[in-house]
This record gives sequence, structure tokens and C-alpha cells, in this order.
Amino acid sequence: MDCIFCRIVAGNIPCYRVAENDDSLAFLDIEPAAKGHVLVIPKQHSENLLDTKPDTLALVAQMVHHVAHQIDVTLEPDGINILQNNRPAAGQVVMHYHVHLIPRWNDDNVMKAWRPKLATKLDLNEIAAQLRAAAG
Repeated sequence: MDCIFCRIVAGNIPCYRVAENDDSLAFLDIEPAAKGHVLVIPKQHSENLLDTKPDTLALVAQMVHHVAHQIDVTLEPDGINILQNNRPAAGQVVMHYHVHLIPRWNDDNVMKAWRPKLATKLDLNEIAAQLRAAAG
């Protein structure tokens, strides 16, 4: 078993568990972006969101919702980022579907690299048309 998250689920590697049920597991990230950074994973392996069954995504989303409330009540952050990366180009490092919950505080300087840019109406219309066509 090469997947580190599968090894955590199997109990072969320890983790700092936050919440768990039959389908998913939430634990602290050992390389946190901020205090209280939690990862939520399905117990059944899938590589990323695109490979994960919709019912599994729904179960993970329920755990994300539960843990977000735990973070909010316990740590009292000013906000919480919910983040999910698919494939290495998007920043996915562990190839097991997972969702990051990152508590945020005003002026914490976490995740400041993303600088939104205004798109043109022509670009937006073209991309929207391509995505609608792909949806069938």
C-alpha cells in the first residue's frame, strides 16, 4: 500500500484525529498552512475529485461541514478556507482525494499568492460556451 492516507486509514501510520465515521476521516495536517489546518479524506481510496464517486463526495462534504463547525467553535477564526486540489499542476501532493480546512485570521498572510485578474467579456463568453457544450 503506497498511499500514505490509505496507510493512515488502515492504522499503519498515526495521525492526529479530529473526527471519524464509517466513510471518512478528519485529521490535522502535519505541514499546516495555519493553526488547526485539517484534512478530510474518504476512507476508500480515489485519486482526486474527478475519480471519486458522487455519493462519496457527499459523505466527505458532510464531514467537512461537521469539522468546519468544530474549527469555528473551538479556534474562533475570522474565516475558514475550504480548499481541494486536483492533480500536481493544481498543487495536489498526496494522490488520495482530500479536502483542506484552513482556519484564517485577519492579516495572517496565509495564501496571499492568488491575485485575481479581471477577465474580458469575450473570454468569459467563450469559456462558458465551451463548458456548456462539454456538459451536453
